[in-house]
Amino acid sequence: MQGLALPVVLVGAYLVGSLSFAVIFSRLMGLADPRSYGSKNPGATNVLRSGNKAAAILTLVFDALKGYVPVLLVLIFGKPYGLGEDAAAFVGLAAFIGHLWPVFFRFQGGKGVATAAGVLMGVNPLLGLCTLASFAIIVAFSRYVSLASIVAAAFAPFYQALIWGVEPALLALAAMSLLLIWRHEGNIKKLLAGTENKMGQKAAAAPPGALQHVDKPHAPHKHTKHHKDHHKSKGHH
Repeated sequence: MQGLALPVVLVGAYLVGSLSFAVIFSRLMGLADPRSYGSKNPGATNVLRSGNKAAAILTLVFDALKGYVPVLLVLIFGKPYGLGEDAAAFVGLAAFIGHLWPVFFRFQGGKGVATAAGVLMGVNPLLGLCTLASFAIIVAFSRYVSLASIVAAAFAPFYQALIWGVEPALLALAAMSLLLIWRHEGNIKKLLAGTENKMGQKAAAAPPGALQHVDKPHAPHKHTKHHKDHHKSKGHH
């Protein structure tokens, strides 16, 4: 049973990560699919472009929780099955991969910033706070959310190695960081070209939501007897 425990929880974490809450909450609230507008990214930032702040906040919170909860469950209940902190880190990586390539949503996932933050907070809360502090500092000075995400992702494994040492969990964290940076390839190109949107800067807005009012076609104009007589009288001139 212990030998099967890790594969089972890895698959379970991947399936949890595959729940694309940006798409789920957009559908529940009658909004357009976030993969159809803006950056095409199913994440909280793009959902915010729909104008629905509640949907964006819910997406952010649940995307973080789907990285945090699987890790926490392994740390709490995994010991009898031979699953410790290293296994928890790889479970977090599985949830993160599920977010990037969700099996339930045609493998069209997001960039994973919120989910990665949730994983880090689960694996090591101090590491998560250090990484979030790096993110906040870069955003404050540059106003580029994408740049802050990339820098924070790059710093996370170094924080782990320098402060807490080189452990097997470091491999999972490094893989997650590299994947997150790779998913920001388009943003990196825009940053280098100087065309990346800054925080608060307007970007392409969402199209009308899925549940839109459809105007009824106007009834054909009926000619009254007066109109008919008028046309006839014009014909005599």
